[in-house]
Amino acid sequence: MIMFSVLFDNWGTLISGLGYTVWCSILALIGSCVIGTVFALMEISAHKVVRIIGRVYVEVVRNIPLLVITMFFYVVIPKYVVAIDGFTAGTIGLTIYTSAFIAETVRAGIESVPVGQMEGARSNGLTYLQAMTHIIFPQAIKIIIPPLGNQFINLIKNSSVLAFVSGFDLMYQGKLVASANLQTFDTYLAVGLLYLVITMPLSYFMRYLEKRWQTA
Repeated sequence: MIMFSVLFDNWGTLISGLGYTVWCSILALIGSCVIGTVFALMEISAHKVVRIIGRVYVEVVRNIPLLVITMFFYVVIPKYVVAIDGFTAGTIGLTIYTSAFIAETVRAGIESVPVGQMEGARSNGLTYLQAMTHIIFPQAIKIIIPPLGNQFINLIKNSSVLAFVSGFDLMYQGKLVASANLQTFDTYLAVGLLYLVITMPLSYFMRYLEKRWQTA
């Protein structure tokens, strides 16, 4: 098939793009998990103002297209704040966008733990932080991990937004190859195959993990 010919003839270029895609996805996952967890805790805070800030952040970011957020960091930030390249702008945009969805996932997982668990922990002398760390999070993690895995898969696919900001990712390199060989259909089939190489094993792993934790 021509698709495999395109893949082998441009192996170095496409693998380089795949490396950028994976690296961007890992960085964005770590950043979005940290930011998302912070805003999830803000959403369930006892302080009304903190709750409002957390809710506003999540609702606003979730309802703005990823490309708009990414272009903001690619165009506006370098013009008025500091110069950053396309890879950095795309990674930051992807991190901010994904963090809003992770915040909802973490919040839902925490709120699924019965309220009595927190009350019991506090009545036994644990601080709020200790109760969250030793009582709530261990129970919530079984609920949180499967949807977090789905978010990681979506994040990998969403990383193709880097192609719009010269982020050197897999889609960007595929676009360059297609422009050079004029075999657009087969080139993007090869690109799709490389995406599947990442996402399919991860998808099956998350299904296995979910089933295992449900029977634990």
